[in-house]
Amino acid sequence: MSNDYNYKPIDKIVQPMQRFIQQEKSGGLLLGISVILALILANTPLSHAYHEVLEQSFGFQWNNETYFNYTIHHWINDGLMSIFFFVVGLELKREIIGGELSNVRKAVLPIVAAVGGMVMPALIYLLFNPSGEPHKGWGIPMATDIAFALGVLYLLGNKIPLALKVFLTALAIVDDLGAVLVIAFFYTAEINMVFLLAGLFILAIMYLGNKLGIRSIIFYAVLGIGGVWTCFLVSGVHATIAAVLAAFTIPADVKIRESVFIAKINSYLERFKNIDPDQNTPTLTNEQLHVLEKMNEATLAATPPLQRLEHAMHPAVSFLIIPIFAIANAGVSLTIDIESLFNNNIAVGTALGLLLGKVIGIAGFSILFIKLKIAKVPTGMTIKNLFGLGFLASIGFTMSLFVTSLAFGHEEYQTQAKIGIFAASLIGGIIGYVILNRSAK
Repeated sequence: MSNDYNYKPIDKIVQPMQRFIQQEKSGGLLLGISVILALILANTPLSHAYHEVLEQSFGFQWNNETYFNYTIHHWINDGLMSIFFFVVGLELKREIIGGELSNVRKAVLPIVAAVGGMVMPALIYLLFNPSGEPHKGWGIPMATDIAFALGVLYLLGNKIPLALKVFLTALAIVDDLGAVLVIAFFYTAEINMVFLLAGLFILAIMYLGNKLGIRSIIFYAVLGIGGVWTCFLVSGVHATIAAVLAAFTIPADVKIRESVFIAKINSYLERFKNIDPDQNTPTLTNEQLHVLEKMNEATLAATPPLQRLEHAMHPAVSFLIIPIFAIANAGVSLTIDIESLFNNNIAVGTALGLLLGKVIGIAGFSILFIKLKIAKVPTGMTIKNLFGLGFLASIGFTMSLFVTSLAFGHEEYQTQAKIGIFAASLIGGIIGYVILNRSAK
């Protein structure tokens, strides 16, 4: 430990946790542990208690009337997952404004790969399930789980060129946008237009607040949660769509330029240095506090609210919300009858849609557009590691499970889809790791 800080005993606990959270692969590792825990809970004598807890319901009561009375499982999928989708929306906006998707030439290949990686899995699934209720699950194999996929990629360390990590991240972000659109247009129930229009009106107020220069997080939180999310939830449009739309209204600009910020901070540091406090007291003088407040104001003015929110919320999403979602949704009983597992093609369509569809779509569309010279090959990418990334993208865990809960109300169908997701994610992750590891040698 550095001697620059006055460390306390609690730091010996907190600092290792902070270092773990800051590692890219940590989210995927915790997600894997959560899946294993869910499977243990669902396949032991704890199974009854596990399902009973998830089916407990609670809501709000006013004048003896109950509102928003949903099960814990429903609150996790519509409430906590809305926070996940909000962060997805923030990431999307950041990438479109100043990230990999802001440069058209750089963005072409990941966009094309993502589109191919969504279209082909859906087509393969529909090939096996062309009609009936199983047909509704075509959106399940379309999504890539970025936490798991990047977690596997980061296990390879410096063997993998940075360009591949950037490509996979950009691809997954476009993939998430596609999943959001699919949920909005194809997995939405009957719509109550009054509440939907009310939600859109509040969304317009948030957008206007952005244009007027309102940067208060509280302003956007109150209108976003109390207004947009609530109205969308009641309207029948999935509440996670409200979260993405709300994220796009968050300001992404700064109040002061970098050069002005640097000058201000240097000036404040000089003032702080020239103040001569009593060295024997642990507290600061009023003048020192005033300078630090000014430094904090300048820092906030130089930081886009969008990035401040994304940075603050990302650990909670990766290390709390996604693991809770996994525990609530990955609990599949493995004592399922093999014959009933294959009494339709949901499991096969899901597994092959992810495992083959992602690889064919991502690698095939990418190679086609590279050959046509519409897209440029990123530095360090080869055909071999492009196929490796395609297999990693077949890890369709979080979003695929989420779409499963929307597509099927039938428990047996949900179980079949989940087993297909697990099988494809496990096989795809292992094959992708082996290919990338060998191509890096």
